[in-house]
Amino acid sequence: MARTYTLKRRAEQQAETRRRIVEAAVEMHGTVGPALTTVSMVAERAGVQRHTLYAHFPDERSLMMACSGLALERDPLPDAGAWHTIRDQGERVRAGLAAIYGWYERNADMAACVLRDAEYHPLTREIAALRFGPSMAAYHDVLGETLSATQRAMLQLALSFFTWRTLVRDSALERGAAVEAMVQAIRCAGTRESLPVRSEAWMRAAG
Repeated sequence: MARTYTLKRRAEQQAETRRRIVEAAVEMHGTVGPALTTVSMVAERAGVQRHTLYAHFPDERSLMMACSGLALERDPLPDAGAWHTIRDQGERVRAGLAAIYGWYERNADMAACVLRDAEYHPLTREIAALRFGPSMAAYHDVLGETLSATQRAMLQLALSFFTWRTLVRDSALERGAAVEAMVQAIRCAGTRESLPVRSEAWMRAAG
């Protein structure tokens, strides 16, 4: 009985140590970013030795997978399947963008660091594609189901985290106003109104 208790206690301690390491990595990735986070930084934040960290996570990829998994477990990405039943295309896009922008708002610091680092750090780019790629593809499929090519391009712009940040963080729009602005932009992208033709004289003067 004593041996069983000892083994159980040891397993609980190992699970607790692993949890502290992953939570420390989540915190570091949301502040300095995954590309600049070192094993030493995570170990220090978790209160463990480097060799202890390596015992749980033998390489950077395994730690980043655990870190990203915990972050999405705490706040999963919106499920595109929930919008299939909305028949009106405008309302479907509106509902989808509202949910996605809400997730961006709650996870702004982490998303900014990860997407920034993904531009130049191969492992961050790989993990980001693995974690976000399927959901983003589903968003394009469900929200863009009946849109024209031009409207789908505008939808891609609307789905970008950086578009949300420009509208909400930089321009101080409320989430609802930002969503409505992009819904209208997508709708207008489908109109066939042509711009007035400029004369050759005007074009020479402008050149």
